[in-house]
Amino acid sequence: MIDIHTHILPGIDDGAASIEDALDLARAASQEGITALIATPHHANGTYMNPAGGVIRLVDELNERLTESGIPVSVHTGQEIRVHDDLLDAWHRHELLTMAGSKFVLLEMPSSRIPKGMPDLVHELAIMGLLPVIAHPERNAEVVQHPERLEELIDLGAYAQVTTHSLLGGFGKRIEQASWEFLKRGNIHLVSSDAHHALRRGFRMREAYAAIERTMGASWTAYLQANAANVLEDKPFGEQPPMAVSSASKGAVKKLWSALFAR
Repeated sequence: MIDIHTHILPGIDDGAASIEDALDLARAASQEGITALIATPHHANGTYMNPAGGVIRLVDELNERLTESGIPVSVHTGQEIRVHDDLLDAWHRHELLTMAGSKFVLLEMPSSRIPKGMPDLVHELAIMGLLPVIAHPERNAEVVQHPERLEELIDLGAYAQVTTHSLLGGFGKRIEQASWEFLKRGNIHLVSSDAHHALRRGFRMREAYAAIERTMGASWTAYLQANAANVLEDKPFGEQPPMAVSSASKGAVKKLWSALFAR
């Protein structure tokens, strides 16, 4: 398995507090069958600033320690970028990272609302050849109340990532219900842990995929796992299995993939 959203880098946000915590997270990941993680520390969220250079250095250092410790997990660069007014300029200043050097970029919206300029941002990123992935939309109050607004962003070229803990009830019943609703409507493309600590907030990837297989079928588990692998390999996502019903325009998505991966 591959986990595309984790807070494993030590001492730079509310995730791993030390290198020992980071190694514990990596051991826990390996025990679940996870072979690769993308480190996505918070960036520009009003509390933490983790520009590209520092993230790259810490990922290199952590991979060295993982090799020394015999932990068979690789860590790749990324950020969980809060949507903010300076985001496009920050990209041109080379302060931002995509996930594992791919076209996919992980974006975090505020928990209470969808930023006013979000549709324009998704459109601009697509023009720039980037594929925005919206982190945990099920934890956004406006999205939960108005799921059609998430579908509008997907129509524009965005993708969405649900958190394992949300699917399994870790953030409460309403968020759990919203997570499954989005998944069944075809508006979730990736599952990840958003892991912060090996014990207090771990991975639960195996458990979440088992729940998806029971509820949605094995084809959906395979689809979501393949998408995570495709982020690492910078490849387009496959076709969604037929169980879900989505209002997103499949034709528009296909045209976007064709344009981006033809470059």
